[in-house]
Parts: sequence; C-alpha cells; structure tokens
Amino acid sequence: MEPIDYEAEYEEIKRVLKEHGGELDYRTLNEILADKFEGIRLRLKTMKEKGLVEFEGVVPSFDSQIRLI
Repeated sequence: MEPIDYEAEYEEIKRVLKEHGGELDYRTLNEILADKFEGIRLRLKTMKEKGLVEFEGVVPSFDSQIRLI
C-alpha cells in the first residue's frame, strides 16, 4: 500500500478554496473532493491546527464555512 501524501491533499483543498474565492461551505467542498480522497473533515482539522484554514469548532460540520487564511 502506497503512503498517503497529505501535503498534496492539503494543496488540493487550498486550490479548490482559491477557485471559489477563498471560502466555501463544508458540504460543497466535500462533494467537490469526494472522488479524489476520503477523510476531508480530518484534513481540515489538521489544516486549521497548521493555520491554513479557519472555521467554527474543532472539526467542521456540514454547514460550516471553510475560509482559506
């Protein structure tokens, strides 16, 4: 099994957010990236800890707004 390239996934999330003006609701972001990888909620949690994105709470809910920092 090939190791997961988390940095590539973070970059993909950032790219999608940039394409949508730097902000997108979690549900839409999840739908856009669903065919590329699973576990976007955990990736967003880590990205928030790294100061790359912001949203309310520890992990995003379906109606959270994800903002690129």
